[in-house]
Amino acid sequence: MQIYLDHSATTPPCDVAIAAAQRVMTELWGNPSSIHSWGDRSAMVLETARFQVAALINGDPTGVIFTSGGTEADNLAILGVAQRFTQPRHIISSQVEHSAIERTLERLEAQGWAITRLPVDRAGRVNPSDLALAIRPETVLVSIIFAQSEVGTLQPIAELGTITRRSGALFHTDAVQAVGRVAVDLQTLPVDLLSLSSHKIYGIQGAGALWARPGIHLAPQLLGGGQESKRRSGTQALPAIAAFGAAAERMAQTWETEAQRLGQLRDRLFERLAPLPALHPTGDRLHRLPHHVSFCLRGRLPLPSGRDLVRQLDRAGIAASSGSACSSGSLTPSPTLLAMGYDPAEATAALRLSLGHSTTEADIDWTALVVAQVLERLGVGQLNGGDRDSQRSVLGCATLGPCRYT
Repeated sequence: MQIYLDHSATTPPCDVAIAAAQRVMTELWGNPSSIHSWGDRSAMVLETARFQVAALINGDPTGVIFTSGGTEADNLAILGVAQRFTQPRHIISSQVEHSAIERTLERLEAQGWAITRLPVDRAGRVNPSDLALAIRPETVLVSIIFAQSEVGTLQPIAELGTITRRSGALFHTDAVQAVGRVAVDLQTLPVDLLSLSSHKIYGIQGAGALWARPGIHLAPQLLGGGQESKRRSGTQALPAIAAFGAAAERMAQTWETEAQRLGQLRDRLFERLAPLPALHPTGDRLHRLPHHVSFCLRGRLPLPSGRDLVRQLDRAGIAASSGSACSSGSLTPSPTLLAMGYDPAEATAALRLSLGHSTTEADIDWTALVVAQVLERLGVGQLNGGDRDSQRSVLGCATLGPCRYT
């Protein structure tokens, strides 16, 4: 049995995305900047995708800047604003940002910029009052992640954006994990810049976008032919962008129903794993991505690492993660969990299970059983009371046949 539960790392391309990419590669492979008919046809594909992506977030299509992915979009948002100024100013972010934000802020900090990283509570949420107190006259940008990829926590983006807007600063959010999973409406959200990525919504890897509210000037980070309205030079990766657009259109039609289904499966998995005292849920259970389940290990030291957990689950045919895909193989403590108040041992022993279109109830029940067996094998698997038969019943194993893990 093969069960893929790492959809926060990447999603399998959907059929319409694959078809769109194949059509571009075989029929519409012209350069969108060329002025002949081959270029015109490709330009139409590009602009269609721009409208499809904009529709998913209910934003002005002219604000969509296609990039190579979420990382480039984050870099363009931060550096694109910062490089408008001749002297260093002040930027506010949080302690639980993706590395694409944090590494960029560190570079600016080395250049003399003042960076404030807001703390989070035990659930990983920023307190809007802390943002209001941190804003200075020289603050030019606030960047707060929409949904935290390691623990699934959703931030109070509307409130944070409103506070920022009152100050006159720009507000950016990395919404790579949120778009297509929760409501993102740029006609109502006070957001000026928003990052998103194709391969998180069943598109293909290699395409992303930064949405910039019309009228916002960004210093381009790639110089050349002036593509993307002179905001991001370079011939666009048209097959990936076409797939991005097709996936966005599909997601706009299905995300609400799918979010409800995944939320039920998410809660089922939390319930199935609740009898395992070594597993401590992380993140906010109320303000949470609908597909996201995360834990850290607690118990007698030394604890197995998150990497150990992932490898053991992989041996059983289950794909999981120990955190962000960018650092899931690391043996260093998660900065996100440390910021949330976990000790270094716990912050190194993290597990993330993220569900998707293919996930079923049977997948959830089998995964809960396998996780229990993995923990037992690693020496941290005692359940809360009862003999093995009652433990199997709690985990839903009785409906799945004999327990097998080798």
